[in-house]
Amino acid sequence: MADSEIAAGDIVETVPSALIILDQNLIIKSANRAFYQTFRTSPQETEGSLIYNLGNRQWDIPALRNLLESVIPHRASVEGFEVEHDFPTIGRRTMLVNARKILRGGEHDGYILLAIEDVSEEREARKESKRTWQLTQSIVDTIRDPLVVLETDMTIVTASKAFLTIFGITQAETKGRRVSELLQHQWDVPALRHLMEKVLPENKPIESFEIEDVFPGLGRRVFNLNARKISQPGNHAHRMLLVFEDITDRKQRERDAVTLTNEISHRIKNNLQIIVGLIAFESRWTAAPCVQGYQAMQTRIGAIAQLYDLISQSSRGRTVAVGAYLEEIAKTVSASLLRNESGIKIEVKAEPLEIDPDRAVPFGLLVNELATNAIKHAFPDGTGRIVLSVEQVGDEIELCVTDNGIGMKDKDPNLPKAPEKRGSDYVAIFVRQLGGTIVPSAVEATGTIVRVRLPLLLAPSGGAEPIAA
Repeated sequence: MADSEIAAGDIVETVPSALIILDQNLIIKSANRAFYQTFRTSPQETEGSLIYNLGNRQWDIPALRNLLESVIPHRASVEGFEVEHDFPTIGRRTMLVNARKILRGGEHDGYILLAIEDVSEEREARKESKRTWQLTQSIVDTIRDPLVVLETDMTIVTASKAFLTIFGITQAETKGRRVSELLQHQWDVPALRHLMEKVLPENKPIESFEIEDVFPGLGRRVFNLNARKISQPGNHAHRMLLVFEDITDRKQRERDAVTLTNEISHRIKNNLQIIVGLIAFESRWTAAPCVQGYQAMQTRIGAIAQLYDLISQSSRGRTVAVGAYLEEIAKTVSASLLRNESGIKIEVKAEPLEIDPDRAVPFGLLVNELATNAIKHAFPDGTGRIVLSVEQVGDEIELCVTDNGIGMKDKDPNLPKAPEKRGSDYVAIFVRQLGGTIVPSAVEATGTIVRVRLPLLLAPSGGAEPIAA
């Protein structure tokens, strides 16, 4: 036997596809090991048989007859001929048949080489994938919010009916295109692109990304975008689900609510200022022992009025900037208790924090009371400095009211150190309302420091929701 024949035989036996060789009469001359294993037959049952008679005539298939008797005689080869059939030994299978004529020198008929590959699982996987896709598309189309499914390269695989309807485009106009290319490029936002590029590789979802723009046929709209990585079990391919929520009406309601809140706050502030003015007028004609009480009442009401003034000017509506609030309280206290020529100055040092308006009233009254006490008791000579400061310390907020006055040494301190001894003192009431505590400070020869620790009723600057309820 020639070396070339030995090599050819080795190749045939190592090929994973089932191979059989037929003569011009369609008699099986030989087959490889893969054929015998796939169709559970033996060389004795196979070689020398007409292919149609093989294994209880399981190969007597109309499609195969057409291939062998009508196609092959007129063509040198056939690629990818698919046959689906119920085989008695292995059940219903899908076979991919490739056929080629083999002619040796001087021969006119030669042989036919059939390569048979079982592609049943692949075809079933395709069908299952198609069924899954159809189910997915049905689910997508029933969701009311517009959404698109994206490939890893950010091109659109499919868009829901809601998306197509709302934005007035067709599936053909979206498929294979990037979201940033749609319509008039309203979605072409650098910050959004940056976030979308991290969804799949880093599994970082997009939460509530807002885009406000003018859309063709829709006018000015506000959309809330959310994105998630999605994958099918057993499939290593990942895609992105991008959902567009139209929040235009909700945003308008929120803006209307802020506008209404600002208007009401402005009116409340005006009414409180009228009351402050009436108290100031009455204090001019009242007996001297009562003036101090009138002034204290005036500063307390003034502190509340300043809160409503800040709310009426705020575009956020939900929170109040602490620094601005302290500045306004300082102005009110100075106007009510200090003359223009007074040597007592009030300074403010505050981190960029914001406070829930519901807690801002007792907070402002607390600051007002501490500043008022310092003005009354720390500076008998009428000169000095008071500092109102707020900072975040761990998971608490520290309010400090510091003065450089005469201090509390050898005197009864104006502010008791223990909450239970404060009785009906206003400071104790406001600290208790805020859920805080007074932190004892060392008694200095001069000056006084009052520290109040409060729970995280403040939120970082930026209009976020309050951290504590």
